[in-house]
Amino acid sequence: MRIDESNQQQIDFDKQQGLVPAIVQHALTGTVLMQGYMNAEAVQATLDEQRLTFFSRSKQRLWCKGESSGHHLQLVSLHTDCDQDSLLALALPQGPTCHLGTESCFSATDFSEQPLLNQLMRIVQSRSANPEGSSYTERLLAEGSKRAAQKVGEEGVETALAAVADDREELLNESADLLYHLLVLLRSKDLELNDVLTILHQRRR
Repeated sequence: MRIDESNQQQIDFDKQQGLVPAIVQHALTGTVLMQGYMNAEAVQATLDEQRLTFFSRSKQRLWCKGESSGHHLQLVSLHTDCDQDSLLALALPQGPTCHLGTESCFSATDFSEQPLLNQLMRIVQSRSANPEGSSYTERLLAEGSKRAAQKVGEEGVETALAAVADDREELLNESADLLYHLLVLLRSKDLELNDVLTILHQRRR
């Protein structure tokens, strides 16, 4: 159930002495960013300010994520589970979520634990930042954005032709090639997948 000003009283705070766990997920990529605890006041503050606020058990007070670092979590939506005793917050991070400077508190470096397109984007970024000259991605990036753009055009045409020919297997393969080359093109222009997802998110709203 989505939580707003009209139904937040349905959250079951009594089951765990006034607190409920709150999982924070990136609203665009699905990456799990962190877990905290909220009481009724933290939920109200989150809804009022549209920034995630938790109850800090160590400080024994409300704590707005990013109050020191400036790396706030902008609220997109807040939901309860089927028992109304835990929360899922979809948010847009304004910088690293973890105090260690990483995107997520759960996975600092392991690409394999991220959503698949994020994994691929991170690999492309890694190839760009630390080239060894041994991969196709590195060679394509070295040839520049015009070559990457050419490949996107070629793969786009091949994807369309496969669809017209009603070749489902080829359509899937060409679509995979198109997505990959688009990520390389974005990287060549110092952009990334999240920039595109942000545009789609804005259009949906």
